[in-house]
Amino acid sequence: MEPMLATRAATPADLPRGAEWAYEVKWDGVRLLADTTSGRLRLLSRNGRDATVAYPELAGLGALGGAVLDGEVVAMSGGIPSFEALAERMHVRDAARASALAARAPVTLLVFDVLRLYGVDLTRRPFDERRATLERLDLPEHVQLSPVYPDGDALWEVTRQHGLEGVLAKRRSSVYQPGRRSPDWVKAAHRTTRTALVGGWRVETTARDRIGSLLLGAPDADGRLRFLGRAGSGLGGPLAGRVAALLAPLERPTSPFDEPVPAVDARGAHWCTPTVLVDITYLTRMRSGRMRQPVVRGVRDDTAADPWESL
Repeated sequence: MEPMLATRAATPADLPRGAEWAYEVKWDGVRLLADTTSGRLRLLSRNGRDATVAYPELAGLGALGGAVLDGEVVAMSGGIPSFEALAERMHVRDAARASALAARAPVTLLVFDVLRLYGVDLTRRPFDERRATLERLDLPEHVQLSPVYPDGDALWEVTRQHGLEGVLAKRRSSVYQPGRRSPDWVKAAHRTTRTALVGGWRVETTARDRIGSLLLGAPDADGRLRFLGRAGSGLGGPLAGRVAALLAPLERPTSPFDEPVPAVDARGAHWCTPTVLVDITYLTRMRSGRMRQPVVRGVRDDTAADPWESL
């Protein structure tokens, strides 16, 4: 089963208001479905990848019979969720290493929906009923409910002050629609986040062996790779080394983009087959579709690239 997705709102003015809406924090983590319908726990990413081995501290969820829970796994840094802090965990596939990381810095799964429980499909029940079901569950260690608030404007201001990603508004009467973006779930972010494909890179002018920026793209409705811009901010330390190791075997002589890349960005570029995904935050997109002030947050392998047409 696929997770339900939120439509996007760019500003707090776009948040719906009224008693028919509930509001939650938009957590800066990785979306997971916790599925025990097979008799054992499986943690599944948005693209269906099995991430169970990466988060051994969530094993207590296996005690929930015939359940499918939707939530966000987060890692805390300085008292707030940090995608950078989670980056070390999300790619681990070795059980011994995952256990060592969990003992040192455990994650938390913030659960915000239940799709199935004790073998009963709840997706057609209204949000308020599903939420009430969640609140009756005895959740294990490292698993918490994502709080729900009645005032979206107040939550927007609190999330801004505390450096959180944004706010989700959910219609109280809404059903769960797997695999679909729904106007019943609306996301407003202080900075927009998207997953982009890497189509090339440029090295630093002072260190020719070190990546300085990435050339990013997104597939359009016709499958063409469109140019989103160049991002270098955030690309340092261990992340730069990880990205370099992933891109080196993918280098190719020609651009993978299906449109000309501006000369100022293409100068000195190393092109690559666009299979590596990175998480990006940015302020807005310009008329050309390019991102303003993009920042690289980490490598992704748990989802697909966001389409060109999305914000």
